[in-house]
Amino acid sequence: MACVGLAAFYGIVQIGRLWLGQPQPNVVLSMSPRALPRYALYSVVRMGLAYLLSLIFAIGYGYIAAYSRRLEPLLIAVLDILQSIPVLSFLPGVMLAMTALFHTHQLGLELGAIVLIFTGQVWNMAFSFYSSLKSLPRELTEASSVYHFSRVQRLLQLELPYAAIGLIWNSMVSVAGGWFFLMACEMFVLGSRDFRLPGLGSYLQTAASEGRTGAILWGLAVMIAIIVATDQLIWRPIIAWSDRFKFEQVESERRVHSPLLHILRQSSAANALGRMSLAPLTERLYRREALRTAARQQVWQTASANRLNTVLRIVAAAIALAVVGYAALQAMHLLRGVNAVQVSMVLRGAGATLLRVIVALALATAWTVPVGVAIGSQPRLARVAQPLAQIAASVPATALFPVLLLLLLKSGAGMGTAAILLMLLGTQWYVLFNVVAGAMAIPGDMKEVAKLFRFSTVQRWRTIILPGIFPFLLTGLITASGGAWNASIIAEYFHLRGQTMQTFGLGEQISAATDSGHFAVLLLATIVMALMVVTINRLVWRPLFRLAESKYKLA
Repeated sequence: MACVGLAAFYGIVQIGRLWLGQPQPNVVLSMSPRALPRYALYSVVRMGLAYLLSLIFAIGYGYIAAYSRRLEPLLIAVLDILQSIPVLSFLPGVMLAMTALFHTHQLGLELGAIVLIFTGQVWNMAFSFYSSLKSLPRELTEASSVYHFSRVQRLLQLELPYAAIGLIWNSMVSVAGGWFFLMACEMFVLGSRDFRLPGLGSYLQTAASEGRTGAILWGLAVMIAIIVATDQLIWRPIIAWSDRFKFEQVESERRVHSPLLHILRQSSAANALGRMSLAPLTERLYRREALRTAARQQVWQTASANRLNTVLRIVAAAIALAVVGYAALQAMHLLRGVNAVQVSMVLRGAGATLLRVIVALALATAWTVPVGVAIGSQPRLARVAQPLAQIAASVPATALFPVLLLLLLKSGAGMGTAAILLMLLGTQWYVLFNVVAGAMAIPGDMKEVAKLFRFSTVQRWRTIILPGIFPFLLTGLITASGGAWNASIIAEYFHLRGQTMQTFGLGEQISAATDSGHFAVLLLATIVMALMVVTINRLVWRPLFRLAESKYKLA
C-alpha cells in the first residue's frame, strides 16, 4: 500500500508540474519506449477526468430530458445534434476558449483535450440513461410514489439501479470511444498552428504518420495493458455488482463473478467502512431530503413562490434566446464566405458519407446481434469475450489503419472501401455492448418460462430475445450512427508518411477545412452533418424509440 501511495503521489506531482507550467502547444515527442509510462499516465488522467465529466452530464441531462415534458423534445433534439457533430468541429471553439481562459498555463490545453474527449464519450451514455428512465416498470414507479420517495431517494434506490446495466456497458464503450479519438484530441492542426500534447494518443499518431511499426507495437502493447488492467480492476467488479439490479423475480442460475469483488465483499475492513460511513450518510441524506420535500410542498403553495418561479423561467428563456440569437448571427456572418460550388461539394459529400454510414451500420448489426446475445446470456463466455471485446474496442483503429490501408490499396480496393472499414471498426462496438447489456437485462424468469414450455430457438428469439434487447439495440444503433458520422472525419481523410490519403465525403471536407483553417466551410459541413443525423433520427430512430417505449417495456 505504501508503494501504491508513493506512486500516486508521484503521478499527482508530475501532472501538477505539467498542467501548471508554461504552455507547450508543440511538444517534441520521444519515440523511445522508455517515455511510454509517462505518456500513458497523462492520457489515463485525461481519459478518467473526461469520463467523470461524461457520467455527471449523462445522468443530469438524461434525468431532465426524461421527466420534463416541456423540455424533452428540445433536449433530445439538441442531443441528436451534439452527438452528430464531429470532435474536430468542436476543436476550434473549445481550444480557443480554453487557451484564452488559461493563456499562461498548460492547463488550458489540457482542459481543452479533456473536453474534446468528453464530446466523444458522453452522448451514448446520456441516451442510455434517458431510455432506461423512459422504460421504468410501472409497478416500481408506483411503489416509489406510495412510499413517498424524495427525488434523491428515487434516483439512488430506483432509477440508477435500474439503469445500471445499460449505463455500465455504455460507459465501457464510451471509454473505448475515448481511446479511439484520443489520437485526434492530443495531436491536431488548427490553421497554421500544430498542437501536440504529450500522451499515448499523440505517440501512436506520430508513430503511425511516420510509419514506425516498432513504435506502434510498443504503444499498442502499453494501451492493451492499461485496458486489461482497467477491465479486471474496474469493469469486471462493477459488472458483477450490477447483476444484483436485474429486474427479475426468479434468481438466475448464471451469474457474473469477479474475484476482486468477492474479496471486497469478504473484507471486514470494507464492511466496517460501509457500516460506519456509507449507511449513516445515506440515512442522513434521505431524512434531509424528506424534510426538504415537505418544506417545498408548503412553499410551492404560495402565490409569491409561483410568481418567482415564473419570473425565473422567463429570465432563463430570455438569456437562452439571446445566446442562441447571437450565435446564429455570428454563424450567418461566417457563412457569407461560402460560395455555391462549396455548397454543392458539401451536399454531394454528405450523400457519399451517408451511403458509407448505412453500409457500416448494416455490417455491424449483422454480426453484433448474435455475438452480443451469446456473450450476454453465457457468463462463462462473457468472462473471456468481454475483455477481448473491450481491448478490440479500445485500440484506436487509426493506429491500425495505416497497415490496413496499405493492404487494401495493394489488393485493389479503393479509399472508399477503407473508409467503410474504419467506420465499422470505430462504431460496431456501440451496437455490440448495448446488445450484451440488453441480453444480460432479460429477466431470468422469462428464460425459465421458455425452458418450461420448451420454446424452439426461433420462438425464443421472436418472443424473448429480440423484444428484450430491442430498446438496447436501438440505443446502440442511434449512437453508432452518430459515431459513424464522427468517424468519417478520420476515415475519409488520413495522413500517411507525409501524404494525405482521402476520399470524397463530408468527413473529408471537415478534416480538410480544419487543416486549412477554412472555418466557413467547416461550419457549413458541420451544420449539414448535424441536419442529416437529426433528420434520420426523426424519420427512422424516433418512431422506433416510441415503439420500444410502448410495446417492449416491462410494464
